[in-house]
Amino acid sequence: MSMIKKIFKKSRRSPEDETFFHEMKELLGFNPINLSHFRRAFTHRSSNIVDAQGNPVNYERLEFLGDAMLGSVIAAHLFNEAPTGDEGYLTKMRSKIVSREHLNELGRDLNLINWVESKVLPQHFGENIHGNLFEAFIGAIYLDRGFGYCEEFIHKKVIGPYVDIERLEGKVISYKSLLIEWCQKKKKKFFFEVYEDNGVEGQKYFGVKLKIDDKVVARARATSKKKAEEKASQRAYFAFQEKIDK
Repeated sequence: MSMIKKIFKKSRRSPEDETFFHEMKELLGFNPINLSHFRRAFTHRSSNIVDAQGNPVNYERLEFLGDAMLGSVIAAHLFNEAPTGDEGYLTKMRSKIVSREHLNELGRDLNLINWVESKVLPQHFGENIHGNLFEAFIGAIYLDRGFGYCEEFIHKKVIGPYVDIERLEGKVISYKSLLIEWCQKKKKKFFFEVYEDNGVEGQKYFGVKLKIDDKVVARARATSKKKAEEKASQRAYFAFQEKIDK
């Protein structure tokens, strides 16, 4: 593209687009080309926007693409950096890096929620929106600049500051999965029982008892059954840690 065309193209940006361009440039570390990819990456489905063909315009499809890009770059990094790891080890390590908890952390650290276009109030977003936006942002980078830039960004923003293989080896992704695996291995009966469902100031809470061999070993409360079960499993894990880690 000639210099005259570049100048003309830049001059056609609205003040709003010009601001968004510089914000994305600072976030990316390089110039974005097509801002529409990044606009889409921050468009919540509640905006009810559709394209000329009537297809919804939001970040959900970009999440799928970004997840694939992130997984492939992380897999290649682990393959090179952990030459003695077998397939199971590499799969487990990749799962730790791209866990929902870690993706949410990445999205929060980049403050991606600041650019969301939505009809839903920010305080009503679930915790996972941070990770969803991060995946969508990765997808937008791929569409805008290709795999090379996508890989560079992931190395700079994810692998460099966050991926420590030795530390990740000892990180537990899901205490519930770990506990279930131990119970099955030891042929122990386990059961999660919801014992309360209370509304506190408009917020619904779930209480869960975790029983192993018909004995209550842990209790927990959280805003969802899944979170309460994970929290109870974590408490049970620490109670049985010496036996589980053998």
